[in-house]
Amino acid sequence: MEISKALAVRLREVFLDGQWIANTNYKHQIQDLDWHKATQKIGTLNSIASLIFHVNYYLAGILEVFNGGELLIRDQFAFDIPPITGEEDWAKMRSTFLDNAAMFAQAVMEMSDVQLASNFVDEKYGSYARNIEGVIEHAYYHLGQIAIIKKMLESKNHL
Repeated sequence: MEISKALAVRLREVFLDGQWIANTNYKHQIQDLDWHKATQKIGTLNSIASLIFHVNYYLAGILEVFNGGELLIRDQFAFDIPPITGEEDWAKMRSTFLDNAAMFAQAVMEMSDVQLASNFVDEKYGSYARNIEGVIEHAYYHLGQIAIIKKMLESKNHL
């Protein structure tokens, strides 16, 4: 299997349809989650919506580069989630996130080995492949948080 296809499979696993590593994925965790639970905070933990915004912030920013644009994302803005005041806001955020995840995996699948080995924007960021692997690792990190927070929200003893 080509490297690009293998990376795309891993991306689809964590975001959309896999269960191999974590026995779940983002789509499974958030598809039936209502906006009240998505935005509820437990102590100092981030809300699930905040984590979805955060992960999507990086997906969207890197997708912009994949599509020929500039790298405009900055870590300092990665948790600047807009207010979610109802189910419509949450549904839009969830849909945008899942759409970006699918587009991201598709864009990676179409990359050549030469592009994967080339510098991502600037030499200091490493290769495209390294950044894509970073997205996968980052995604699993936050997926674990989401799964735990969701269990806590569903438990009566979370506070």
